[in-house]
Amino acid sequence: MKPLRFSDVCATGFARGKRVFIRADLNVPLSPPMLRCPPEGGATALGRPGGGWDDSGRITEDTRIRASIPAIQMALDAGAAVMVTSHLGRPTEGAFKPEDSLAPVAARLGELMDRPVRLVANWIDGDFSVAPGEVVLLENCRLNVGEKKNSPELAKKLGALCDIFVHDAFGTAHRAEGTTYGIAETAPIASAGPLLAAEMDAIAKALAAPKRPLVAIVAGSKVSTKLTILKSLANNVDNLIVGGGIANTFMLAAGLKIGKSLAEADLVDQAKAVIEAMKARGAEVPIPTDVMTAKAFSADAPATVKKATDVADDDLILDIGPETAAKLAAQLKQAGTIVWNGPVGVFEFAAFEGGTKAIAQAIADSSAFSIAGGGDTLAAIAKYGIEKDVGYISTGGGAFLEVLEGKTLPAFEILERRSS
Repeated sequence: MKPLRFSDVCATGFARGKRVFIRADLNVPLSPPMLRCPPEGGATALGRPGGGWDDSGRITEDTRIRASIPAIQMALDAGAAVMVTSHLGRPTEGAFKPEDSLAPVAARLGELMDRPVRLVANWIDGDFSVAPGEVVLLENCRLNVGEKKNSPELAKKLGALCDIFVHDAFGTAHRAEGTTYGIAETAPIASAGPLLAAEMDAIAKALAAPKRPLVAIVAGSKVSTKLTILKSLANNVDNLIVGGGIANTFMLAAGLKIGKSLAEADLVDQAKAVIEAMKARGAEVPIPTDVMTAKAFSADAPATVKKATDVADDDLILDIGPETAAKLAAQLKQAGTIVWNGPVGVFEFAAFEGGTKAIAQAIADSSAFSIAGGGDTLAAIAKYGIEKDVGYISTGGGAFLEVLEGKTLPAFEILERRSS
């Protein structure tokens, strides 16, 4: 059973005049806030001239705010009274601090939508009004006592606030919290917003019914953090490309020396098991045949290309070599589906970005459906300007990784259950 989609609710006309509660992901990066000196006579209210906390200019990147607008606009177009909330940072429940406020988000959302967006504090008991055709932003939901642990008391209050709940925050879909799970249990209607629905469709296309060959790129500093993902993918993918410190551990498993490179020697047997599981299916974990090395971890450290068999004891492997990059690029260009999580080298350093750049360009040039997720992956996509060439860019970090692990996300589970 697929979750009910908010677009289908709107198409029936049912949302007109109804109270719609949207859980968005507006957890945007902020520059350090500044305290203004109050004028003589004392400070004024938050955000107003004269004193208090200066919220102006704090948002440094607004992609998540922009991504939330389609669901909000969909609700407004349907004639609903719209409430939106999100977490911001990691506040302490029940202890408001000015830096935890969604005030700068409300201001930016209003600018982007060219309409006033009122910020509502202390909203959990419903002591506020919102009219059809109006949108209000409810203050940082993680300030509510019981949010993180999804207390039944809070869930009941949340459900009473609305006629329709819309989950549109994939980045929180792996958390069973009050505004991501409890409200989905207690609201009269629970649905998936357009952003969450698009994530669900992309994940299903990439993992549930992929066009073959299916190639996965999993990179990062440690095998231990992604071991479950590697084991899960080993049962499904045709090629499993590993990078970063993970690749170093796999090189050890293949009997190669890695010098003083980052690796987890205690997980070599686990890496061997993944290699053997792939081999048993006629699939492959490509082991680098050449690497980029340096004597120190530094942006200006001289880079040397070496055969994978020639790594010295004092070498650091900081990227795959050009021969390996070319082989992997050729595999990616022949793929039917590509899943990408993690750069394969220290791409922040110009001398060690070649592997990640080659992979990014190969994905851009491939006719395969590609889905990419994870903060460093998104940074690489932005650096090489291939945003328009990736089939789907996931907005969730932890949620994306849990999907790759084969887990059913709480948000998907509850929405599917409510649709049955």
